[in-house]
Order: sequence, then C-alpha cells, then structure tokens
Amino acid sequence: MKRFNLMLAMTIVAMCAASCGSKKEDPKTLVLYYSLTGNTKVVAEEIANRLGADIEAIECVNPYDTAFYATIERCKEEQAQGILPEIQPVKADISQYDLIFIGYPVWFGTYAPPIATWLKDVDLSGKKVALFCTFGSGGIESSLGAFADCQPNAEVLGCYGVRAARLDAVPDEVEQFLIYHHLIDGELKNVEPWGPEHDVTAEESAIFDQAVGDYPMIHARAVRVSSHPVEGGIEYNFLAENIKEDGQPEFPGANRIGVWVIALDGQAPVFTRVVR
Repeated sequence: MKRFNLMLAMTIVAMCAASCGSKKEDPKTLVLYYSLTGNTKVVAEEIANRLGADIEAIECVNPYDTAFYATIERCKEEQAQGILPEIQPVKADISQYDLIFIGYPVWFGTYAPPIATWLKDVDLSGKKVALFCTFGSGGIESSLGAFADCQPNAEVLGCYGVRAARLDAVPDEVEQFLIYHHLIDGELKNVEPWGPEHDVTAEESAIFDQAVGDYPMIHARAVRVSSHPVEGGIEYNFLAENIKEDGQPEFPGANRIGVWVIALDGQAPVFTRVVR
C-alpha cells in the first residue's frame, strides 16, 4: 500500500509539473526608443516599468540639436540629400525578445529619422511589435502606415500616441493600452459609443477654437462633430476645414482634418490628436 501511495504521489507531482510547464509565460519584452527632448523617454520608461521590460535608447552618432527649428532645417537637408543619420549600435539582441516596443517622436508626419535608420537594417518578420509615439499634433496613423511598409511581416499590436503637451496623461493611458492588449491585468474603462455626427453648434465651435488655441500647425474651423461622455467630461471628434492663408498653395483632398478634443469638468478643453 505504501508503494502504491508513493507511486500515486509521484504521478500527481508529474501531472502538476506538466500542467505548470504548459502555462503561458509573460513575453520577454524590450522597449527600444529614440527621444530628443525627453518626451518619448517618459513614455518608454512608463511602459518598461509596467512590464518589467528591458529598455534601451537609440542614440545618434551626431546628435540632433534640441532647438526646434535647427532640427527641422537639418531634417530638410537630410531628406533633400536622401540620407539618414548614423546611429550607435543597438546593444540588445532582438532575436531574444518576444515583444518589442518601438518608440519615437513624430517628425514630418512619421517616426523620427533615427528610427528609420534602425529599421532599414533589421528584420522584424514574425516578431510582435507595439509602437508608441509623442507628437505636437498627430502622426499615429501615418507612422503606423510607414512602419507597415518598412516591416510588412511584423505582427503589429497597435500604436499608443500622446501629445507632448499631455504627458501627465501617460500613466493612465499607457495602463489602458497595456490592459487592452492583454499585457497586464486590469479593468478597461467603459467607453460610451460615439453619438451621431452633426453640424457644429456655436457652443461646440467655441470649444474647438479654445482647444486648438494658437497652436501654429492648426488653422481650421470646425464644421461637423460627434461626441461621447468620458470619465469626468466629454470627448469630441471634430471634422474641420483648413483655413487657407494668403500665399498658401491648394492641396486637393487635404483641406479637411480630424481633431480629437477632450473637455473635462472644470478644465479648459484640449485637443489630443489630429488626423490629416
């Protein structure tokens, strides 16, 4: 009887070990990012801390100037010459990771050139990839499209983006992004469906104008809108028409933009992103 009980116990232990061995482990994750001013670094560190991931910054051999217009001029010159900036070798062995977060500031509507430099020399086929970005007005959709063209065989989970003016929203929004993609446990906030689109009212037009304020890259008037309640306020999805300035050329099909605005109780409305 003792021998039987011992064999039974060993069988149970073996079955338990097999069951435990089949449990899905958390993916080995790398957060790789480029940040010039430190904004993208804030998001990168938030993601890495939440996931316990490895983290590494991409560095340029010849760093860009942190002055806005100096960086723009250099980028224009590089684009005109068809060159990309040289970067320091990435230390992480990409083959050792199941999931790679790639972060960048949006420049000229897509990921910053140092990211383009890294992407041209790496093959992410079969890798799970999540993107994140910081921007002045937008660039989530356009940078996603550029990445898909460059790395068509990567499995892209999605892209989290935040305006540099809204970095205080990063902890909460990153948490929701990670929960949505089943990377951490937690509860997603209930999101009400968008209401019907309609012509803007005078009140809604004023909310739009206040949100975009004197932001230099937006010269538009709201024409249509839909909205839905969010925690602590209302979110708006405006369709706006660009206001043509003197001497500005016409761009067929580019005269309308989408502008997301959030108006929380007791706070001034702010725009969260633009889709051009």
